[in-house]
Amino acid sequence: MKKLTSLLQYLCIIACAALSAFSFHLFVLPNSFAPSGLNGIATMVQYAFDFKIGYLNLLINIPLLLIGFFVIGRRFALRSAAYTITFSVVILLLEKLDLSQLAYHTDNGTSIVLAPVAAGVIGGFVYGMVIKLSGCTGGTDIIAAFIHKRRPYLNLMWIIFSINALVAIISYFVYNLRPEPVLCCLIYSFVIGRVSTAIQQGGKEAVKFEVITDNAEELSERLIHDLHHSVTVIPAVGMYSHMGKQIILCIVNKHQVVSFQHILREFPGTFAYISTVRETLGNFKNIQPDSLPKHPITTQKKDGCS
Repeated sequence: MKKLTSLLQYLCIIACAALSAFSFHLFVLPNSFAPSGLNGIATMVQYAFDFKIGYLNLLINIPLLLIGFFVIGRRFALRSAAYTITFSVVILLLEKLDLSQLAYHTDNGTSIVLAPVAAGVIGGFVYGMVIKLSGCTGGTDIIAAFIHKRRPYLNLMWIIFSINALVAIISYFVYNLRPEPVLCCLIYSFVIGRVSTAIQQGGKEAVKFEVITDNAEELSERLIHDLHHSVTVIPAVGMYSHMGKQIILCIVNKHQVVSFQHILREFPGTFAYISTVRETLGNFKNIQPDSLPKHPITTQKKDGCS
């Protein structure tokens, strides 16, 4: 079972690399702009010197992958190699095909913005999926992983941003002193960052409710039985009235926010606020209805009374 899972993950990485190669041929290369990272540099080298991206991608990444194998880890390096080799092979094969009918061109009056947006959406999806599968797309990612391994206190986002900014600046001179390639590179970098972040977070995002109430037990029972998520109750004191209160902490899925709000309306005088949880760790799952206890909230004994 473990081998089958690993095989499926490699197949997914290979499919993502092929999709990225198609994106380059359909959106990036026909519109003369450089995407972010080292692939952006390879794109400019092909434009200026007609040296194929597929070959240059291998030349850049092979030494980086060897470093990654010995410094970062075997699993990371092998999965990253699967992506790099597939991307290079597919992008070289696609050059032998006539994809002009499918490619998006901006020199015929269509919007120049759509090409980097489309490429960024696809690139963000690919990047997010490959990262979730414990690999990387090569180039800048391997450099960032190596730096993080050696200097974990450094801010990798600034390193990646610096490389992308350098690509954008160089593209101005490579593409005949035109501002459009620079703008396309910036748009691509922004879109790929937003989409990849959304893919990596995925279902891990949630919503946290913090509720101040006098009816913690009744409200907690409703939340547990209706939303199938447990709660934590914390005793508190309202400093204006100096009266005892209770705070309920509950994290629910995003689609349960409206249901949560409907339940709160049944308890007048209750105050609540919500915040977004970027990621949940540990035991965060829906409680099965048949596993719910009859009395989910137990009250503490007072003064020896049961």
